[in-house]
Amino acid sequence: MSTVALPGVEAATADGGPRRRLSPWQAWGLALLAPYVAVFLVFVLYPVGYGLWLARHPQSYVQLFADPVFAGSVVNTLIFVVVGINLKMAAALFLSGFFVTARPWIRWLSVLFILPWAVPSIPTILSIRFMLNPEWGVVNQVIFRLTGADGPNWLNDRWIALSMAMLVHIWKSLPFWTMILIAGRLAIPGELYEAASVDGASVWQRFRFITWPSLSTLYLTSAILSMIWTLGDFNSVYLLTGGGPADLTHVLATLGIRYLRLDQVDLAMATIVCALPLVLPLVYFMMKRLSR
Repeated sequence: MSTVALPGVEAATADGGPRRRLSPWQAWGLALLAPYVAVFLVFVLYPVGYGLWLARHPQSYVQLFADPVFAGSVVNTLIFVVVGINLKMAAALFLSGFFVTARPWIRWLSVLFILPWAVPSIPTILSIRFMLNPEWGVVNQVIFRLTGADGPNWLNDRWIALSMAMLVHIWKSLPFWTMILIAGRLAIPGELYEAASVDGASVWQRFRFITWPSLSTLYLTSAILSMIWTLGDFNSVYLLTGGGPADLTHVLATLGIRYLRLDQVDLAMATIVCALPLVLPLVYFMMKRLSR
């Protein structure tokens, strides 16, 4: 009596041992997965492993911690993340309440609001750098025409330059987080607001007891994800200030490039390793919240 082997089911071999056969769907799955695994190994796992191998020497960290530019970069990174995230998410929360209003002119305005996020980063930030040039930039020319006084050296002062980089980062990414919170607001049942209006609740009370409890989880998750992306934001600082003046506006995301330009690859990799204590806890909390 002959037997029929079903796809994906173990079949008995001549010696009695089990033999697993792949179904067509499983074979196609492996074939489609193979390019992704190859790309992951070549462009992710290998560079990370090689970077950790280069950063294995303790002497690299001794030299890194002795560099005053590294200490300033850590301070700049903390300021960039803490201040930037709070301003960005607070503005996104406020603007989401504005753009969720069902008025035609607000919808047209929202199209213009999304443009900074949609346009490419490199030409946009380089254009802003051109506008902030203290000698022939558009911004200082307008200030001189209106007041007769010279404008500030936007990119030649440490704190002003860092503030400008932070504002560029907020301006570029604010539309994305605003849209995320708009989607969260639109998921709140309108009957809750109608009932609150009937009870005489004020705008602040509706926000406090309806909007915020419904958005708090989404807001916190977005803030954590935004922190991860902000720590890796290279364009906003490097394209606008180049780490200057005098390497005073570097953050950890751009400091590695400075060491690479100085042919100090081990210090560049050590800088990345030093950023991991900031990134890994955020990734852990992010994945833990998503798993819930």
